Amino acid sequence: MICLYGWAMSRTERLFQLMDTMRRLPPPVTAGQLADETGVSERTLYRDIDALRGLGAVIDGAAGFGYTLIEDAHLPPLSFDDEELEALVVGLREVRAVGDPALAEAAERALARLKARLPEAQAHRLKHAVLTAHRFFPTPSPGVDASALRKACWEEKQVTFSYTDRNGAPTQRTVKPLSIVFFEQSHCLIAECQLRQAFRTFRLDRMAELEVTSQSFRPHRVRLLREALKRFEPSEQPDCDGSKVSPLRPDNSRR
Repeated sequence: MICLYGWAMSRTERLFQLMDTMRRLPPPVTAGQLADETGVSERTLYRDIDALRGLGAVIDGAAGFGYTLIEDAHLPPLSFDDEELEALVVGLREVRAVGDPALAEAAERALARLKARLPEAQAHRLKHAVLTAHRFFPTPSPGVDASALRKACWEEKQVTFSYTDRNGAPTQRTVKPLSIVFFEQSHCLIAECQLRQAFRTFRLDRMAELEVTSQSFRPHRVRLLREALKRFEPSEQPDCDGSKVSPLRPDNSRR
């Protein structure tokens, strides 16, 4: 597991990470498990457990027996009806099947956290859900760091990258990234392109050399995305291929 827990994190961040890990793993969790998951020594782990207790966290257990985080009794229990559980399972398994590595790992963690926090009967139903998701033809791997691209969307930072269109022609692009769409056989970025002075979609597997700039376009992402989605609706105006503009095609960025 890739973990940000360690010397690069502040003590506060480290303690929050430990709390999150204890919520995710089925209790009781041994010190060895927690140390492996969070990337610290058991000695540091014991100190962090004591620190959390000193801050008011109710943690049952001791060295050699495992630890259980006791949640606030005033909070309502985590509960879903059967169809909500099926929806969560199929959605998270779909993300696990089609997402980039970071997103797939996040979906796996979310499933584990759900299982750990649900009542036993519902946890059993989650584990043996009727619905699932599977792709027989894997989506091409992104040519860039998809998690960095998602972060640029959220932070509303312009990005630059090289792009190879469906005909093999390379271009250098500077865009305002707005959203990432998962199609059946590709992942695409919706963006406002400086080169074309228009909204375009870019397949992530045809992108390379991504660089996130310091140029901000905050707070315009939501407005621009709404405009872009309207442009991608069916239209009577032909595009450069002489065909009709389709509803958000997987690649209309070669122009």
